[in-house]
Amino acid sequence: METVYDWVTVAVFAGLAVLFLQRSSEEEPQDKILHYLPPAAGCAVSNYLGNEGFTLPAVGLLVAVMAYIHFVLKPFDRSNAGRD
Repeated sequence: METVYDWVTVAVFAGLAVLFLQRSSEEEPQDKILHYLPPAAGCAVSNYLGNEGFTLPAVGLLVAVMAYIHFVLKPFDRSNAGRD
């Protein structure tokens, strides 16, 4: 772990893994594992591009990964789920 891309992409991936584990422990999981493949692959490609010196594509892809997580996986949408 030598570059900022390593640290940022690992942090995003770790958050993605925690979200998956939390969602999979629900009584009726609604997410499929394939929903997590695009952002996980995006983290890997973004890290590779950043380490190879392609700064703009790496940052753009990382922003796209964050947008996917926010709009498709909606990590903050279920905070009050199950509370009546």
